[in-house]
Amino acid sequence: MKINKIILFLFLFLCSLNANQSNKKIVYIVSDLEIPFWQIMSKGIKEKANEFGYEVDIYSSQNLKKNELENLAIALSSKIDGLVISPINSSSAVTLLEIAKTKNVPVVIADIGSDSEDYLSFISSDNQNGAYELGKILTKYMKELEINKEGTVGIIAIPQKRANGKARTLGFMEALNEENIKSAGLYQQVDFSYKETYNYSKKLIDENKNLRAIWLQGSDKYKGALDAIKDSKKEGEIALICFDAEPEFLEMIPKGILIGSAMQQPYLMGQEAVISLDNFFNKKEVTKEKKLPILAISKDNIEEKLQTIKLNVLGIKE
Repeated sequence: MKINKIILFLFLFLCSLNANQSNKKIVYIVSDLEIPFWQIMSKGIKEKANEFGYEVDIYSSQNLKKNELENLAIALSSKIDGLVISPINSSSAVTLLEIAKTKNVPVVIADIGSDSEDYLSFISSDNQNGAYELGKILTKYMKELEINKEGTVGIIAIPQKRANGKARTLGFMEALNEENIKSAGLYQQVDFSYKETYNYSKKLIDENKNLRAIWLQGSDKYKGALDAIKDSKKEGEIALICFDAEPEFLEMIPKGILIGSAMQQPYLMGQEAVISLDNFFNKKEVTKEKKLPILAISKDNIEEKLQTIKLNVLGIKE
């Protein structure tokens, strides 16, 4: 009889733990869900949250600070247990963190960064080293074609107010400087549109007769850069190299249409963000800052890294 009581007690205890676990709710506020990178991170967040039995809501801010604040207000009014944020920029993150703190809601920053360290955990990519390794791929390519001495490289960058944007530019320029390859200039993206990417690419081409490569610090508007190169009749003369990845890159890189790409692992990042909250909920140690490696991919290593790319970079489950 005594043993049966113990078993019953343990059963009820475990049931109560599962009930508490499943009742938890988290919200993900993302800068712009129309961008594939954030869609993949959202997928990682949702799948890991479901695995832990958490309810999860996702709000897109359409890259507008007003919407970002409204999304936070809606999230906090729904009595959430935890928050994951991919802010519009590092400065806007400060306000979000201050407001969340007043409600005692733990916050995990997933990529972009924050000018405040008042967060539970920061899951990011090693942007500087990833961009450096990507720069090495480009400099090797330019040296092989013997266009490294006179050839220049133009940059279409994500906003440099973002911590990740600064790190990318710093790492990439370090690789160029090591080989004495000059930059042809830098334009910062504002609306991340095809038209903007096309126009910036055309400007770089028209203003720099020695331009031999364009580095796009994103991935989804790569067609804008390729079309600008084509319309300028510079195919085969000006190369394109990117950051992040699209499914088409799996074919474009081996064919040489794209020289390479530094691929973050958004699916994995999303999962790690939820793991940080789960550790907090269960009173386990939480890593304050976690940098995930970036895969610098070229035709030389894409086959070797293919399975990792499919799952962690593109969120494709086979």
